[in-house]
Amino acid sequence: MSQNKNTALLDFVTRLGDNSLIAGHRLSEWSSNGPFLEEDIGMINIALDFIGQSRILLTYAGVVEGKERTEDDFAYFRNHEEFKNALLLEQPNGDFAVSTAKQFYYSVFNFLLYSELQKSKDETLAGFAAKALKEVTYHLRHSSEWVLRLGDGTEESKMRMQKGIDDLWMYTGDLFATTEGDLLLQKEGIIPDVAALKSKWLEMIADVFKRATLTMPDVNAFQQKGSREKKHTEYLSYIVGEMQSIARVYPGAKW
Repeated sequence: MSQNKNTALLDFVTRLGDNSLIAGHRLSEWSSNGPFLEEDIGMINIALDFIGQSRILLTYAGVVEGKERTEDDFAYFRNHEEFKNALLLEQPNGDFAVSTAKQFYYSVFNFLLYSELQKSKDETLAGFAAKALKEVTYHLRHSSEWVLRLGDGTEESKMRMQKGIDDLWMYTGDLFATTEGDLLLQKEGIIPDVAALKSKWLEMIADVFKRATLTMPDVNAFQQKGSREKKHTEYLSYIVGEMQSIARVYPGAKW
């Protein structure tokens, strides 16, 4: 594999791993705070799915990099400015409707991405995507049902769901941001055209919003990007600081 392709693959795999890691950490913050016990357990199980996906991806990132870094090295011993996750995923949980909107946006994206990624010429990525797609399909059904339930529920639940949708919309464009390295990987059949997934993503989002009697945000509204250029919101440093606190104080410690 050429150096340029190897660098591009490392960047892409690390981004996917960071997406799952930050999404899982944020969702884990709902532990013991869910609206009722069954949903509390369900949210934590989805968080565990994300962490499991992140472990596979960051382990593969270490293999691609070839410097003997482990999944723990990537998760606990990089500074926050080295993380590559999409901006949407680092946003605060807010109330349950905000978290639902975030999970819905991300689940639709993951469903479309992994559906295509399982066709990758990279056997490791293809195998991972095929396995993760089973989990993501459940995540999509779960978040869609809550959007419908809250959107077509009480006056207050509808208001909160609409606010969550509107407030997070500006960060969704960053999910589809691509780099020159991505274009190289696309040409080699290693990853799909991520930017091209947006049209289908919009269709799926619009369909659920219509059924939930919610208003679709303006598709031409401002879309903040930057994660592919190492630009993040203020929230990421706090997440990483909390997540890494024990590992930084006790490096090499074992349970």
